Amino acid sequence: MKEKLQEIQTLIKNLQENAPEETKTFFSFMQSVEKDGAVSAKNKELINVALAVAAQCEWCIAFHTKNALKLGASKEEIVEAAMQAVLMHGGPALMYMTPLFKAIEEFSNE
Repeated sequence: MKEKLQEIQTLIKNLQENAPEETKTFFSFMQSVEKDGAVSAKNKELINVALAVAAQCEWCIAFHTKNALKLGASKEEIVEAAMQAVLMHGGPALMYMTPLFKAIEEFSNE
């Protein structure tokens, strides 16, 4: 999963070079919606984990699992959030619990 995060960094660098205005705008929007508000930043990351599992995006799973852990989410909270994706998205989302557990394992020790 750390490799996925490195791939994200490479992508961001490429986007900053090739679409700087769009990239800056996207990250500004992301920072705006992910900060504490009526829903805490931690709970927003748990929502993002569920959406990443439902979207079957391993890069998103790595990114949002690491962020959720940094914000104090427990393994149990992350797995429960991801199970909501399985409930709503079915068997394919269940299979993406595999990279989710890899991300929890890798990033819990940091």
